Amino acid sequence: MDKKKVLIVTQEMQPYTALSEISEIARKLPQHVQEKGMEIRVLMPRFGTINERRHRLHEVVRLSGMNIIVDDDDFPLIIKVASLPGARMQVYFLDNEDFFKRKSVFEDADGKSFDDNADRMVFFCKGVIETVKKFGWAPDIVHCHGWMTSLVPLYLKTAYRNEPIFKNSKVIYSLYNNSLEHTFGDTFMAKASINSLEPSDLTAYQNGTGITLHKGAAAFADAIIHGSESSDESVDQLLDGLTEKPVLKDVDKESYLDAYLGFYHSLLEQEVEK
Repeated sequence: MDKKKVLIVTQEMQPYTALSEISEIARKLPQHVQEKGMEIRVLMPRFGTINERRHRLHEVVRLSGMNIIVDDDDFPLIIKVASLPGARMQVYFLDNEDFFKRKSVFEDADGKSFDDNADRMVFFCKGVIETVKKFGWAPDIVHCHGWMTSLVPLYLKTAYRNEPIFKNSKVIYSLYNNSLEHTFGDTFMAKASINSLEPSDLTAYQNGTGITLHKGAAAFADAIIHGSESSDESVDQLLDGLTEKPVLKDVDKESYLDAYLGFYHSLLEQEVEK
C-alpha cells in the first residue's frame, strides 16, 4: 500500500525561526507523522533571520528559476533545502531577494509591520503550489499553518482546481490567534487575485471593509484546526460558525500530535467512503 503524502506549509518552524506556537507544532508534527508511516514534505519562507551556514541550506537548482507574478511584477523564486536536525527529513525554503532578505520576519526594528506583508504572502502561497507541481508529488493532505499560508486553500480550490496533482488533496488550515491583516491595504484583494481570479472570488476574505484571513481560509479549506492553546472571541465565533466542516479544537498540549494524526486519518477515510 502506498504511503499517504502530507504537505506541511508553515510560516514558521523551529529551529529556523524563533520559538512560537506555530514553530513548535510545525517542528514536531511532521516528524511524528513521518514516524507513523506517512511521507512528508515541508515548505516555509526563507526569512533573512535564518542562518544559512549554520543550518546548511543550499539551493535546489532543478526547482529554482520560476518567476512568480505579484501585482503585475515578476519575482524570481529560489528554492533552498536543509536537513532537519534530529530527524530524517528535509525542509524546503522559498526565497526571494525582495521579500525575504531583510533581517526580521514580519515587523521592522520598531515593531511596525512591513508594508509589503500582503505581497510576501501572495508570493509565498503561489510559490508553494508551483513548487509542489515541480516536485511532481501529489499530496493527500495539505496542512497550512498560520495567516501567511491563508491563501493556499483559496488557490487550490479555485485557480489550481484543475491541476491533476492536487485533485485528491484534502486541505487543512490551522489558524492561530495572531494575524496581521489589520495592516493590509485596499489593494489586497486585487494583489491576491492571481492567474484568472477576480477580486470578487475573494469575498470570503472580507469582513465589512476589512480583511479577515482566517475566515477566508476556513471558507475554502476542507477542515480546520485551532492551533493556539488559548482562544479569543473572534476565533471562537468563527469556529462555532463552521458547522459543515470537520473542526479540531481544544486539544490538550500533551496529546495534540496523536490528535492531529487521528484527524488526518478521519479525513482520508471520508475520501475512501465517497
